[in-house]
Amino acid sequence: MARNKVTVIGAGNVGATTAQRIAEAGLADVVLVDIVDGLPQGKGLDLAEAAPVVGHDARITGTNDYADTAGSDIIVVTSGIPRKPGMSRDDLLQTNYKIMQSVTEQVIKYSPNTIIVPVANPLDAMCQAVYRLSKFPRERVIGMAGVLDSARMRTFIAMETGVSVENIHAFVLGGHGDTMVPLPRYSTIAGIPLPDYPGLTKERIDAIGKRTADGGAEITKLVGTSAWYAPGSAAAEMVEIILKDKKKIVPCSVFLQGEYGINDLFVGVPVKLGARGVEQIIQIKLTPEEDAALKKSAAAVKELTDIIKV
Repeated sequence: MARNKVTVIGAGNVGATTAQRIAEAGLADVVLVDIVDGLPQGKGLDLAEAAPVVGHDARITGTNDYADTAGSDIIVVTSGIPRKPGMSRDDLLQTNYKIMQSVTEQVIKYSPNTIIVPVANPLDAMCQAVYRLSKFPRERVIGMAGVLDSARMRTFIAMETGVSVENIHAFVLGGHGDTMVPLPRYSTIAGIPLPDYPGLTKERIDAIGKRTADGGAEITKLVGTSAWYAPGSAAAEMVEIILKDKKKIVPCSVFLQGEYGINDLFVGVPVKLGARGVEQIIQIKLTPEEDAALKKSAAAVKELTDIIKV
């Protein structure tokens, strides 16, 4: 039986971490692509040499040639310049749009039936660019943002309450940026909604929400570049859900066509993922405040898609 094949485009920190997680979980053979000569080959070899220690048989290929990616089941796009301190995700817009143009052309040439998971920032606008350029059905372009944002929120809730992260579900909607919308009513600790959890005041919940929205910037300030362990792990989780056809509901950036009253725009919402990619967009009831916050977030995404005319 042939193994699954996943390509990770961009062999920087996020790409290499994504490749590592996928290979070490035994999910697929991994092709790591980058334009820098030697970088994907070296990191691919290093990851391959860890296999005997970790105990997996996934093949890892590092390459500069997109021909090696042919027939990929999923392609994760991490390429793009990362954030530097003081940069917003939107400062990256034009540069990363050009990168998406060249990447998407190669992707559809060699893997016309693949599912694309963009990770590059500004995330929602880059998804829209890939979607327009690839002309794929919307089910097969799925942005990685919400899995990361809700993981951050879960982490902060766990820190605040001293409860296992496994007990905690967090719900984050909207664009992947400062306008994202954490939803405490739908976030739970062992099934208990946050506002009802003993000892969690509204102030503390609001602080968790704010820290979640600033999660990326907090790490960029400390390290001097974008995060990679959590983003890489989040992208790998999406790959696992799709390859194993798990039908798991996770927040992802998808192309909305009327859902939540939003049209023709990539925005983060709860999505059931499976082998075909997006299998269902889950629409939940929002309060007027939540709905207004989501519309504001969508408007921020639209400003960016208008600039690059996608």
